[in-house]
Amino acid sequence: MDIVLEVFDTFIFDRLYANFLPANLPAISRYVAKGATSTFSSMRELPTAYHPATQFLQLEPSQYAYMSAFTRDNIWRQALSLYLITWLFGIVIYFACSSLSYYFIFDHATFTHPKYLKNQVSLEIHQASISLPFIALFTTPFFLSEVRGCAKLYDAPSDAPFALYNYLQFPLFLAFTDFFIYWIHRGLHHPMVYKTLHKPHHKWIMPTPFASHAFHPLDGFAQSVPYHVFPFIFPLQKFAYIALFVFINIWTVFIHDGEYVANSPILNGAACHTMHHLYFNYNYGQFTTVWDRLGGSYRQPNEELFSRESKMSKAEWERQSREMEKVQKEVEGDDDRDYGAEARRLQKKVI
Repeated sequence: MDIVLEVFDTFIFDRLYANFLPANLPAISRYVAKGATSTFSSMRELPTAYHPATQFLQLEPSQYAYMSAFTRDNIWRQALSLYLITWLFGIVIYFACSSLSYYFIFDHATFTHPKYLKNQVSLEIHQASISLPFIALFTTPFFLSEVRGCAKLYDAPSDAPFALYNYLQFPLFLAFTDFFIYWIHRGLHHPMVYKTLHKPHHKWIMPTPFASHAFHPLDGFAQSVPYHVFPFIFPLQKFAYIALFVFINIWTVFIHDGEYVANSPILNGAACHTMHHLYFNYNYGQFTTVWDRLGGSYRQPNEELFSRESKMSKAEWERQSREMEKVQKEVEGDDDRDYGAEARRLQKKVI
């Protein structure tokens, strides 16, 4: 995250901190007098030398980088900046990816499903909007530790343990996180914690893409922990880490979009995750079905899901609803969801 922090510092935060937390002006003036120009072009004369986060991107700091009491290497400034970046990034990728999926991929006929909630999209967005700032707060210590050099992030491919590792880091990351998220997710279904932490995400029986980040904050954070722990255990290239972080968020939207394109025995796609939302105690995996198969929690998606005519049929929805209601009663007790008269009315129009 040091690369991302440097970009934000250069274009946004340096000026903000200089305006809101200015440094002692006489002290700054002394540094100006030593420099070749008043624009702080000589790095040797400045209070903090510039050390780029990566050799592949050189962003020369402006004069604002040296005009705040909060210098770039101040731990409190870094923590605040990383929190804002994480929160902002979460909001942008959530709304961008979810909106694109919602308008171009998600089948809006789902609105007429008997288990689609009244005002569901608004409720999903509300839940996600509440959760994202808290998830960002819980995540910030990991990013701060990375920026301050505690992780095993490396810059140049030549810094990898061995040349092939630059390629192996990707499947290693996915395998590591898939394993631990499976057990964390399965643990969140334990009766002692399910209703408090995980039920808010299972409120959506027929999720839309906007349900992707609609978690209880501790639930969303708990399932993200393996992503953040990985670079403290295994080496990971800096740009690869950023790319994987983006990919994870897009994948989270993808498995909630209701478009069942992958009928794979290995890939845990949207069809598998729909089985999880419908029937609760199956398909806990994030990327693959491997650990569900080994853990006895795998449920193969119904064949009807891969044909639009059958997956949107009234008969299929009624069958899903009957089975879902039976499992839901066992897991949660009384159903407190509000499916709404409008959803029941629209459902009658389904052919």
